[in-house]
Amino acid sequence: MLYNRENPHGGDLYSVPVRIDFSANINPFGTPEHIKEAVRRSADEVHNYPDTYCRELVKAVASFEGVAPEYVFFGSGAAEVIFLYAMAARPERTLLLAPTFSEYESALTSMGLTCVRHHLTEESDFTVGEDILSSIDETEPSLVLLCNPNNPTGRLCDPELMERIYDKCRERGIRLFVDECFLDLTKEGDRYSLKGKLSEYKGLTILKAFTKSFGMAGLRLGYCLCADSELLTAMSGLTQPWNISVPAQMAGRAALSDTSFLKKATDMVSSQRPLLEEGLRKLGLRVIPSSANYILFYSDIELKAPMMERGILIRSCDNYPGLGKGWYRVAVKLPEENADLLSAMGEILRG
Repeated sequence: MLYNRENPHGGDLYSVPVRIDFSANINPFGTPEHIKEAVRRSADEVHNYPDTYCRELVKAVASFEGVAPEYVFFGSGAAEVIFLYAMAARPERTLLLAPTFSEYESALTSMGLTCVRHHLTEESDFTVGEDILSSIDETEPSLVLLCNPNNPTGRLCDPELMERIYDKCRERGIRLFVDECFLDLTKEGDRYSLKGKLSEYKGLTILKAFTKSFGMAGLRLGYCLCADSELLTAMSGLTQPWNISVPAQMAGRAALSDTSFLKKATDMVSSQRPLLEEGLRKLGLRVIPSSANYILFYSDIELKAPMMERGILIRSCDNYPGLGKGWYRVAVKLPEENADLLSAMGEILRG
């Protein structure tokens, strides 16, 4: 839990009344009924300790991802996996994007480790370009950490460039950690994944989570895929053995029993995102083209507080290195909710 620290993330529905939460990038359909039913059934099993090896869940994820079961390691949400990785791998110097998800740097610096930033530019719509290869040469990192699609920009890294980054890291023995949590809600997401490279290079780790894809943020269930059994063993030794609860394990297995929900959500996001982007542009906002289930935009007028007065929570991105005041992120939600967002925002911007 947080204690005497400000919450740097979205999804805080507990301090103020919220009618619609656009600050957290959750599946627009929320949690499917078959997962809720699994959580209800888990009540009959919570008197037991969880399976410390997550046996059935490991088999389900390995089948879903098309990887060997021994490549799968679970954490209590993707955030715990990030912190365990930082503690176990202890990379002396990490190259990060700016802007990107803040928990990477938080995890690394909490261990006293060094982070250097590869700054993305607004002129390029915050796209990862070939200059990242030069940054790797110049900074000589022991770890390159990427988010694809990147959070909060929603930008995908070109598959050919990602291959070149992978090749450079493999040739030089640099660890490569790629957060692919949002690929499951991205059209043709598998085309951008590096999981087919796992068996070729033990230094590659891929982060995934049930949080956003299956609307399971409150259950805390994330995982990584990696062929380095020594690293995963070290990560396991840094957490308590019952970190994946009985409800989380049962919900994860239920989620993967019907993945048609993902296609339905991806289709919804793909159809609604262009409409929401266009709606934001018509309001005079600077919109960054996205491939994910969220959109980054800029406004000269303060939006978070007046939107909150209307019961709508959006994500201020002023705490992201490389962004600053005026940048906001919103999730892509259902049509009626997106229309509500645009209507409320129009009232504020038009005065």
